[in-house]
Amino acid sequence: MASNLELQLVEDIASFSLDPLGFVLYAFPWGKEGTDLADASGPREWQADTLRSIGERLRKGYQPEEVLMPVLQSIASGHGIGKSALVAMISAWAICTCPDTKIVITANTEPQLRTKTFPEISKWFRLLICAHWFKVHGMSIHSTMPGHEKTWRADAVTWSETNLEAFAGLHNVGRRILLIFDEASGIIDRVWEVAEGALTDEGTEIVWCAFGNPTQPAGRFFECFNKQRHRWHGRHIDSRTVEGTNKRLFEEWAETYGEDSDFMRVRVRGLFPKSGSMQFIGTESVNEARKRQVSAILTDALVMGVDVARYGDDQSVIFFRKGRDARLIEPIRLRGVDTMTLAARVADEAQRYNADGVFIDGGGVGAGVVDRCRQLHVRGVVEIQFGAKADRANYDVQAERYANKRAEMWGTMRAWLKTGGIPDIDDLATDLTGPWYTFDQNNQIKLERKQDMKKRGLASPDIGDALALTFAYPVLPSQNAGGPWGAPQQAAYDPWAD
Repeated sequence: MASNLELQLVEDIASFSLDPLGFVLYAFPWGKEGTDLADASGPREWQADTLRSIGERLRKGYQPEEVLMPVLQSIASGHGIGKSALVAMISAWAICTCPDTKIVITANTEPQLRTKTFPEISKWFRLLICAHWFKVHGMSIHSTMPGHEKTWRADAVTWSETNLEAFAGLHNVGRRILLIFDEASGIIDRVWEVAEGALTDEGTEIVWCAFGNPTQPAGRFFECFNKQRHRWHGRHIDSRTVEGTNKRLFEEWAETYGEDSDFMRVRVRGLFPKSGSMQFIGTESVNEARKRQVSAILTDALVMGVDVARYGDDQSVIFFRKGRDARLIEPIRLRGVDTMTLAARVADEAQRYNADGVFIDGGGVGAGVVDRCRQLHVRGVVEIQFGAKADRANYDVQAERYANKRAEMWGTMRAWLKTGGIPDIDDLATDLTGPWYTFDQNNQIKLERKQDMKKRGLASPDIGDALALTFAYPVLPSQNAGGPWGAPQQAAYDPWAD
């Protein structure tokens, strides 16, 4: 009799292979006295909608003339909506309804994964009608079927910049893969890039879910709702619309912080902040500068900023700015050039456009570029040391104070962005919004170092630094100021003129 019941259970579970919502309603003891679900009749509405959506997109891949494509689901939400519970539901459906399913779950930090995400998954697995099919450990779940312990399992995996093998080797041809990123805003871009390799298996059911509070308006989680939104099925969940959340508390927060404050946007509304908590230049400010129509005044000085590459994957950049207009002349990006070649190019461009000031990053190999440009008699060359003391005159006692020259230039640039116009270039926008900032022991602003940005998976902000260099010092207006029209032409002497 027990055997017949078990066979019936197997058939029932298998029938939900492409129906996550149906599985969740069937497999958990909703409304059963003595369980954690005694007071619930099913998943919350937003959870049910998400489960239904995943099923619909999976089933579409099995229709005639269709190709089985990865299902990419992203959820940006406020607090208290039951995100971890949904992660558990999706994991249970994926592993129960398809033999030899592989699941990898990671989070922004190891403590988040170990103390919050996976304990919630383990709790839900113990409520399953087929809980005896699996063995739950501290950071893994595997099938109890002999011989399938290594092929039919879910693993909580921590990541680091130097250890990405678990994501690089995530393949399961002809079966199912579930990849879950929890608190996805804090997962570096490099992890996302390596995980993309798991999406290449043909004929494999692949579901990739990214959940979290939208804490940073930059990075791959942010792109799920912006640049990559044509691939990802993204949803913003306002905590106030979800059953069982503390609506009174959210009302108090709105009154205290303001409805459109970053606090409310991130913690309640499920929207990305206008500026990250540690982000020096806000995304909204950069986006407005990309769209703003500006015109330079003829007498505005034409200033060049030259950021010199130090590493093999970096680039040297020459940036031009004339007053409020930083798009009048297209930036020049150079890779793999030596200091002499770069100096010659700087000299050519300075002469072509009659530059009024040329600020060159003189740190490291940049000193050679400065020396060669001076030898070539390039007008207005000034060597800038990023780590030098901030030294622009500032008589405002309420003004921000900067720990070094680089932070000062970026601070001046940040103020200029409120009225200036920049090229509509994605790399530039990424560079400008990428760096974080802190305060030193003297309460002075200190910008994140390039090497620290790389540890977070971001590229060196070469284009951003080149634009920032144009703000090293003020350059006075001139009747003969430079521009895309080149150096002023001297009128030929006319002896017959009055």
